Amino acid sequence: MSNVVVVGAQWGDEGKGKIVDWLSLRADVVVRFQGGHNAGHTLVIGNNVYKLSLLPSGIVRPGKMSVIGNGVVVDPWALIAEIEKLRGQGVAISPANLKVADNAVLILPLHRDLDGLREDAANGVKIGTTRRGIGPAYEDKIGRRAIRVCDLADRAMLERKLDGLLSHHNALRRGFGAPEADRAALLAEIEAIAPQILEYAAPVWLELDEARRTGRRILFEGAQGSLLDVDHGTYPYVTSSNTMAGSAAAGSGLGPGSLGYILGIVKAYTTRVGEGPFPTELVDGVGQWLGEKGREFGVVTGRKRRCGWFDAALVRQSVKLNGIHGIALTKLDVLDGLDELKICTGYELNGKRLDYFPAAMADQAAVTPVYETLEGWKDSTQGARSWVDLPATAVKYVRRVEELIGAPVALLSTSPERDDTILMKDPFED
Repeated sequence: MSNVVVVGAQWGDEGKGKIVDWLSLRADVVVRFQGGHNAGHTLVIGNNVYKLSLLPSGIVRPGKMSVIGNGVVVDPWALIAEIEKLRGQGVAISPANLKVADNAVLILPLHRDLDGLREDAANGVKIGTTRRGIGPAYEDKIGRRAIRVCDLADRAMLERKLDGLLSHHNALRRGFGAPEADRAALLAEIEAIAPQILEYAAPVWLELDEARRTGRRILFEGAQGSLLDVDHGTYPYVTSSNTMAGSAAAGSGLGPGSLGYILGIVKAYTTRVGEGPFPTELVDGVGQWLGEKGREFGVVTGRKRRCGWFDAALVRQSVKLNGIHGIALTKLDVLDGLDELKICTGYELNGKRLDYFPAAMADQAAVTPVYETLEGWKDSTQGARSWVDLPATAVKYVRRVEELIGAPVALLSTSPERDDTILMKDPFED
């Protein structure tokens, strides 16, 4: 049996929640390895809808171990609120089925403050962040001044680190014309939440190594999407972590040789939340159709998603950067009823043809998509559970997507329901 890494291959919101939930039935351990509570997953299980931001999707499945890895930045107040919300929906959560890396970095209220101050500033680039403090927390991690989960158990160390952190943040706050942070109030908030977080703290790398050695199946759950990767995404309109499959190793503490099958989640069209380039964006009636039929609103923010045609050039890039073995194609049913469909196969830039998305901001803004047109279908694909249930033109569309991105479809999702999935390849099987 193989371990599986699940990553979004577009700008996030590809339907990872359903796929991870579907795969978690076959897994023993589910691991979040990067990002924070800016991620949003919706799970539909029977009549129950679970909205997750920080907890791994496996948490709603009895008998599964859920792990928040060291690559995640953890807002302790958001985590406890999410735990309590799920408990209210009947989900059992305790240290027996949830572990938080003791070396994970904490998001504090001053990180949220700084995020908002930057977004509201009159100058600079508007990134369109979720204002949850994720970026500033990662900055402090790289700057070696962050407070980590393990620091909550040592009052003297906590105060010492907090003083260092405040010396940095108060200077930034003064620069924005904001008052300095209240040290006593912040320390009191942290000390109040600390026992609730420490209850789940553990050296998760040791637990994962034990799981690997005993043959337990591990599912690594990525957040956001590959095109939001801080290195390989549409910089600076990106998230603050590496969203690529390789981060599953560094963000969990399990070596890269144990990652196994890389599954990319790909929507049958393209969406994006927030600012940044989007070559195939549709601002016409078709774009509105996709948004309304696909219910394209952010799980975390409620923001309307921008919608456009499928961009095979971008997904092909993600396939190469992640080493994707196969994809899960989601929301095919949203395309039902369109007379024709377009797929972007590459770009034109200053009279030259490109088969990849360039790195420079000016070039990203200047490219125009090169399309090929395919016939649409009128019959419904919603709820299809086998290839024979699909219209011939829908099958043709899927096969053309495979050809253009250079990766096979391993799973095909035809509705938010977990069982409405066509399986071609079980990622857990070598």
